[in-house]
Amino acid sequence: MVKTLTHPVTGRTLRFGRRRPLVRLPHLALKNYTLASLPAPPPVGDYFTTPVVGVLSQMYGNDTLGDCVIAEMLHTAGVLTGNANGSPGAAVFTLGQAISLYSAITGYIPGDPSTDNGTVITDALAYWQQTGLLAGVPVPHKIAGSLSVDVANQEEVKTSIYNFENNVIGFELPDAWVDPVPSASGFIWDVAGPPDPSNGHCVLAFGYDSLGVIISTWGMVGHVTWPALARYCSTSNGGELYTVISTDQLSVAKQRTPTGINWAQIESDFTALGGTLAVHL
Repeated sequence: MVKTLTHPVTGRTLRFGRRRPLVRLPHLALKNYTLASLPAPPPVGDYFTTPVVGVLSQMYGNDTLGDCVIAEMLHTAGVLTGNANGSPGAAVFTLGQAISLYSAITGYIPGDPSTDNGTVITDALAYWQQTGLLAGVPVPHKIAGSLSVDVANQEEVKTSIYNFENNVIGFELPDAWVDPVPSASGFIWDVAGPPDPSNGHCVLAFGYDSLGVIISTWGMVGHVTWPALARYCSTSNGGELYTVISTDQLSVAKQRTPTGINWAQIESDFTALGGTLAVHL
């Protein structure tokens, strides 16, 4: 069962739901595509634009279900789509769509709590690349692929967010971060004791600044500081960090960083792994 949090004042419930992978399989890594000529990313990169404000306020069931990975995926799709076409709410999904996606990836059966056991991020990424978020519709919201990011390399984290407008963060939160749980945007998660394996969570990072990465979770926006990100997303502490890439983002990223990244090799490797570069997110 996925752990539930209850705010002591508001009574609001929130759920976790990110599961550690039983086996860590090899994953394409951003560092293998960067070249010596790669320019430094700007000191601040923030994609919290007007078109995505409404997107990030959506819970997508993560107050009652352990579908935090699904919520992160839908938040990411909203950020990428909203920033690509400038339309507020361009990719706001329904609760029913979130639950259907959770069921498709994990086998969750609505109404059966015994099947609400969370999601392995790499399983979700593979499904997203091969099937998309909305199977069987004209625009399924597929990604071309995903790359792992070295959490110990702050410049690489910034580069991934600057170019691709997202990081998928998987980690185990220390208890101090959720005792009590945040009740509004503006919270800051800094180093605060050991990670708790029962607090497995997945969040979207859509920006960064001198303090750390800017994240979205449970319908709120806050920060994970650079030291906290390095500690709790490390493999040794059970964490993981990826960036997902859509066709639109490949085009935008090439304009932002035309040199310094081996774009042709990324596209070739994504295609070899089943990515669909012809379908826009």
